[in-house]
Amino acid sequence: MTVHLVGGGPGDPGLLTVRGAELLARAEVVVFDRLAGASLLDLAPGDAELVDVGKQPGRSALAQDDINAVLIDRGRSNRTVVRLTAGDPFVFARGDEEARALRDAGVAFEIVPGVTSAIAAPAYAGIPLTSRYSSTSFTVVRGREDPDTGDTPVNWNAIVRTGGTIVIMMGGRQISATVERLVAAGLAPSTPATAVRWGTRPEQHTTRTTLAGLADAGPEAPSVIVVGEVAAEDLAWFENRPLFGSGIVVTRGGAQTSSLVGRLRELGADPIEVPTIEITDPDDGGVALRAALSDLADYEWLVLTSPNGVRRTLAELHDARALAGVKIAAIGPATAAALEAANIVADLVPERFVAESLLDAMGAPPHDGARVLLSRAAVARDVLPEGLAAAGWSVEIVDAYRTVPVQVAAGARREVASADMVTFTSPSTVTNFVAAFGPDGVPPLVACIGPATAATARELGLDVDIQPEEHTIEGLVAAIAAHASRPSRSGRVM
Repeated sequence: MTVHLVGGGPGDPGLLTVRGAELLARAEVVVFDRLAGASLLDLAPGDAELVDVGKQPGRSALAQDDINAVLIDRGRSNRTVVRLTAGDPFVFARGDEEARALRDAGVAFEIVPGVTSAIAAPAYAGIPLTSRYSSTSFTVVRGREDPDTGDTPVNWNAIVRTGGTIVIMMGGRQISATVERLVAAGLAPSTPATAVRWGTRPEQHTTRTTLAGLADAGPEAPSVIVVGEVAAEDLAWFENRPLFGSGIVVTRGGAQTSSLVGRLRELGADPIEVPTIEITDPDDGGVALRAALSDLADYEWLVLTSPNGVRRTLAELHDARALAGVKIAAIGPATAAALEAANIVADLVPERFVAESLLDAMGAPPHDGARVLLSRAAVARDVLPEGLAAAGWSVEIVDAYRTVPVQVAAGARREVASADMVTFTSPSTVTNFVAAFGPDGVPPLVACIGPATAATARELGLDVDIQPEEHTIEGLVAAIAAHASRPSRSGRVM
């Protein structure tokens, strides 16, 4: 088999290459280090072997020879092996040493380039490395001594004579000496300089100064330092997003988090995924649902209240012709969209995405004994069936699925404790989150997708800070962004 040396990029998971994502998706072994984005490991299959060779608290990183041995051993195991490193494996990394060791051992390998932080971090800080007005070249240089020899092989005089932009990697600890060498080589102390720490990540921090001010600025690792006229450019966008740096807990079920997490991340938030519910079969295994669907012709309406209900119901509907003559009502655009994905258009989507609005829209039955099939989650609110019955409808309720609590991961408590906000998208997410963390473990701000969810939160003693008028994921994200645009007294948006 082949060992794939994959560059994981600078930290933003969206900067992983298509080839890298493809290999991670079918990896059987992933060998990774501390700087590889942890979320990238989620792309690997759940049963993949994860081998951590990076430095961790209380433990030193493996020596390079030991890492090489791990790669050779796994490479000979007839499994798909991905060696995941930060940035690019051939830019200030040990990819060449690992490739050489694999070659000498007769193990096939592939190099998958990654986006290097030398380019990505300045771009995320709004700094162009080249400009037709001020810089036509850039030089990337390691700013620390070689860890093996202690020598500094950098010819700073030659770099300054070359002109253009200077990008210094791993230079924070020796920045004072580097500044002295650059000034001695003829670079003006007033030359613009910018340090970008944790570039492309939610904790990115940009310090704009001059060459003379770099030492006082004290850039901490890991920082990319840009020196040159372009460093004065301020085309900031990443740190200007409305939710930048905000830790927001997402409590939806694991398979449902992607849309909410993606939208929050686009707006600059650092989503913390803490699934509190899992969607499972109803207690009867779907027997009641299948029986009701076999008699669909006897119903005037099929009412669906969630995307999960749509998927579970349609999975048991083996012949679409059974829907002929039956009207379909969907509560909310997300539910309607799930139907549309199956090429089914809802006959009724109420203006407000709550049960009460559907009652108003359906009105009275056309004749005595008119029947409604309500396919929904187990243990749901009774507002809808009771309201329909009061209006004269004959209502049959079937459980399409049920939500069950998910055990909270060990490391989640630390992340939740530092979060700015928690989002709830159903009453069950509130109930299970509070049961797991307690009322005192809830982050300072609470955002609920709709009135039913908010009501549950308040019943459990929580203050609800955000509730959108449109009870959808998009509506929730928009309401969070709007709240963030109103700074608190402390100056924080969260």
